[in-house]
Amino acid sequence: MTTLLSAEGLHKSFGKTSALDGAGIAIREGEVVAIMGPSGSGKSTLLHCLAGILPPDSGTVTYRGQDLTAMTDNARSELRRTEFGFVFQFGQLVPELTCLENVALPLRLSGMKRKDAERASRDWMERLEVDTVADQRPGETSGGQGQRVAVARALVTAPKVVFADEPTGALDSLNGERVMHLLTTAARETGAAVVLVTHEARVAAYSDREVVVRDGRSRDVEFVR
Repeated sequence: MTTLLSAEGLHKSFGKTSALDGAGIAIREGEVVAIMGPSGSGKSTLLHCLAGILPPDSGTVTYRGQDLTAMTDNARSELRRTEFGFVFQFGQLVPELTCLENVALPLRLSGMKRKDAERASRDWMERLEVDTVADQRPGETSGGQGQRVAVARALVTAPKVVFADEPTGALDSLNGERVMHLLTTAARETGAAVVLVTHEARVAAYSDREVVVRDGRSRDVEFVR
């Protein structure tokens, strides 16, 4: 498989605290990679650098031959809107919008007409088994439903990479398993790569490969599948 996204020699500090100390990773097209490690190990910082959210102090992040660290802020924002999808621990849905409007939001921000955006969003909500809450606001849904709405929002733009930071951390085990099954199945069907941050072995079991981060450094472990 072709390498889609990679990082080499990443260093990142917050004040006197070092979060990354030479970490590196390579993500291939269509694979699901779990970044694992204890709390404070630097795994979320690594994800944020890969996604162009945080600039590293040194090192390089390359996406499809482009150096993210050399891009302008506007170019990185455009990339996150069109090529990347995001699922966070608490969903981060807009509470004032309906679930359907939340899923359609990235399409609307890219200039798609409302009718077309909502049609595509309904298709994804049906696929993620949350079409029944389309007209409800996030506060009116269960945690599991809200997180599946967030997954639909992440996938609706047909991203090349989905970044998922502890996507089941706020869910019970049953809902967590359901979210992971639907996320990884949908991503594999569309060919999207998934970069998954977790400290739970049962969540990492959905990945093709694990990368362990400890003290800001990373290492690959054997393929899981």
